[in-house]
Amino acid sequence: MKINDPKVIAEVTAAFERYEQALVTNDVAVLDELFFEDPNTVRYGVGENLYGYDEIKAFRAARSPAGLVRKLERTKITAYGNDFATANTLFVREGGTKLGRQSQAWMRTESGWRVVSAHVSLIDRPAS
Repeated sequence: MKINDPKVIAEVTAAFERYEQALVTNDVAVLDELFFEDPNTVRYGVGENLYGYDEIKAFRAARSPAGLVRKLERTKITAYGNDFATANTLFVREGGTKLGRQSQAWMRTESGWRVVSAHVSLIDRPAS
């Protein structure tokens, strides 16, 4: 298995960047599109545990669009073969005191790259 094929990294990076843009602009249609529509898809958030595409979609529809802007740090995308990749990043919200952590597992599907598992958490920002 080839790890970090540049073509695959470019594809997943583009999907990840599209997701990030949709997230900070609350483009729910794109966010829904980029999660794999399957009951096995999971998203753990800061305050929610979502099992299956339907729960994730319902959460997105009900979430407040306020305060979504953030700055990413140390984003790392790793491709394993041609059809699976992970994306991990740290983030800080404007005026926030917490450090956010986000991890996603991406899978190539017939419709393109889709998130099959995601986890978001917050910790106290480490002292510099």
